[in-house]
Amino acid sequence: MSPADDPPPPHPSSRPLLAVGVRIQSDRHGGGMVLLYPEGVLRLNQTGADILSLCDGRRSIDEILAVLAETYDAQAQDFARDVIEFLNLLHARQFIRFTPGGLS
Repeated sequence: MSPADDPPPPHPSSRPLLAVGVRIQSDRHGGGMVLLYPEGVLRLNQTGADILSLCDGRRSIDEILAVLAETYDAQAQDFARDVIEFLNLLHARQFIRFTPGGLS
């Protein structure tokens, strides 16, 4: 995919949440966390699990970045691009969806 084909970034007030039929679960056999989706499983590293655990449809991307910054004792702008890229990849695979900001 060329940069011209990249989806536009979600608005910072967008609220990501797991798509219907997708969930995060502890891997009983291998340890760690996995993303379960219809007919598949994706092993998550700790950072990916931390990000997805915050994607509840209530927190905006900006709020998720703030929580991660506190959790990892870092500045949100240092990793915001990576988090948004991760969310876009999951959105492209239909594992998450974005709801407009301002919804309760």
